[in-house]
Amino acid sequence: MRDFIKVMKAVSDPSRVKILKMLQHKSMCVCEMHAALKLAQPTVSKHLKILEDAGLVTYQKSGLWVNYHLTDGNTSPYAASLLGNLKHWLDTDPEIIRLAETISLIRREDVCRK
Repeated sequence: MRDFIKVMKAVSDPSRVKILKMLQHKSMCVCEMHAALKLAQPTVSKHLKILEDAGLVTYQKSGLWVNYHLTDGNTSPYAASLLGNLKHWLDTDPEIIRLAETISLIRREDVCRK
């Protein structure tokens, strides 16, 4: 039951759901998510840590970049099920539509300045 509760708690926050929906479109770094969500960078990092602990996201370092992406759900059947269903959920929500449009305009070279 512990894994189930961890996944459910991870998606109980609207900002974390938005992060998951953004990562469905592309891998992103923290500064890109910070720009899209208009949240403080440490706040985005904390949300990502909760999502990572629940088995929903993972990251890969590429030079100076740390790219976050959705997992395949292989560590938890609850994470796998939620990620599979989330692909079809909220796609008509105006805020999710706006986020999808916003992230298509964000260039990490502009917002991250690395």
